[in-house]
Amino acid sequence: MEISLIGSSQAKLGRSDLANRELGFINLKDGFRVSNDRVCLGKNVRWKKAGIRFTLRALHQSEPLQAEKRSGAGRRSKSVDGVRLFVGLPLDAVSKDCNSLNHAKAIAAGLKALKLLGVEGVELPVWWGIVERDAAGKYDWSGYLAIAEMVQKMGLKLHVSLCFHGSTKPNIPLPDWVTRIGESQPDIFFKDRSGKHYKECLSLAVDNLPVLDGKTPIQVYQSFCESFKDSFSPFMGSTITGISMGLGPDGELRYPCHHHLSSDGKTQGVGEFQCYDQNMLSILKQHAEASGNPLWGLGGPHDAPTFDQPPISGFFKDGASWESSYGDFFLSWYSNQLIAHGDSLLSLASSSFGDTGVTIYGKIPLMHSWYGTRSHPSELTAGFYNTVKTDGYEPVAELFARNSCKMILPGMDLSDAHQPNETHSSPELLLAQIMAACKNHGVQVSGQNSSESAVLNGFEQIKKNLGGDNVLDLFTYHRMGAYFFSPEHFPSFTEFVRTLNRPELHSDDLPNEGEEEVAQSMIKSQESSISMQAA
Repeated sequence: MEISLIGSSQAKLGRSDLANRELGFINLKDGFRVSNDRVCLGKNVRWKKAGIRFTLRALHQSEPLQAEKRSGAGRRSKSVDGVRLFVGLPLDAVSKDCNSLNHAKAIAAGLKALKLLGVEGVELPVWWGIVERDAAGKYDWSGYLAIAEMVQKMGLKLHVSLCFHGSTKPNIPLPDWVTRIGESQPDIFFKDRSGKHYKECLSLAVDNLPVLDGKTPIQVYQSFCESFKDSFSPFMGSTITGISMGLGPDGELRYPCHHHLSSDGKTQGVGEFQCYDQNMLSILKQHAEASGNPLWGLGGPHDAPTFDQPPISGFFKDGASWESSYGDFFLSWYSNQLIAHGDSLLSLASSSFGDTGVTIYGKIPLMHSWYGTRSHPSELTAGFYNTVKTDGYEPVAELFARNSCKMILPGMDLSDAHQPNETHSSPELLLAQIMAACKNHGVQVSGQNSSESAVLNGFEQIKKNLGGDNVLDLFTYHRMGAYFFSPEHFPSFTEFVRTLNRPELHSDDLPNEGEEEVAQSMIKSQESSISMQAA
């Protein structure tokens, strides 16, 4: 693969910045040269002076992929229907002690590449378990401040995701002091029917209980947000333009209903209800007694399947308990608890950051498996009371509208045609339903792709979702790292950005016949002036 960076005086890159550096997942090798206003990696390809050009070519490809930068003070992203394009930074960009950056040189080089492509900004996960790791109220923002400064100097925008959950890959747990509390009070975490606790986020049932050294989780989250606001005040509203409020597992507004993998590795089960910690059961018991049906408050549905089972029998089967009075009682309660949790956190975010000039976002999942069935079991276990009889997303959209927040939807690279038939999945229909609810309530939607690994025809599906009647605010592509910059992926991403931007090319921007011959000969060369590999 060969890359040529050609720019005006406003984008000079010094030899010391790029030459012969090991950059983690970007390794810059021999052949770096600077000539007048041109910065080249590998053999010099003489293009006519015209702003900045970023050309990336895999050796096996026959056509160059280019993203043009128009002359002037800097390029703004001009995506389909004005959608702004962001790219997620690595989940582990900051070390666990917050004193240093992981892949620092690689991130710096990646930011330069994204800037040249015309990407508007990057998304940064900020982890509760890193910033407030050792003790309640003891914050260390140093690593994240360093990234904010890098982004600001590069002239990019920053979207921050406040992560009040943990991660397994990479391993980023909740704060140590919270984990210690959980060892003696395990029911601060969600629990499934088998008694297994999910320890990557707190149960929503403790939102307003003083379980964290005498404070409620809501109070702890609020203090965290206020400290973030104070520490990043020089960036708020200028470099930092958006903040996503963490709402649950993976930052999404949902229950951790699918954290077990299916036993056969193929068929995705319906998930399990997460209502068995003592605090959830206490709320359910009170609700059942108030409704005049105390026996309904003893636990979740006894005939619901386990994590990896399909809905072919039991609670979710056509005509079964989910369609009964009991089913409506339980599913309404389960969903309302989730909505109340989301309302508390989005309200907190709006009050904390309402005067900073940033936009507040919240993320909901795209639980598209079994959408083709009448009961929609994957959505029900996640907390969305959405069936053929009920619309579970109207109250969610109303929640976002009430708090003046924008909604993030993942899975915009997924198409129905590439889903397994046995799960009756339909990401396209579910996405359309959620976006229709948002439109009804005036909630603006932002998009993400489903995973760090590209899916079949994913870029085409993203472009389809960004166009047409959809009104999207921004799209965040996940995520910078070894695969993102690999020869198998980065050329496709570059082409994706180019087709979104669709710049008007001046004749001077195009190589002449002789230059094109030089470029073609360079492409055929077996020497690689830049390789992108795993750290």
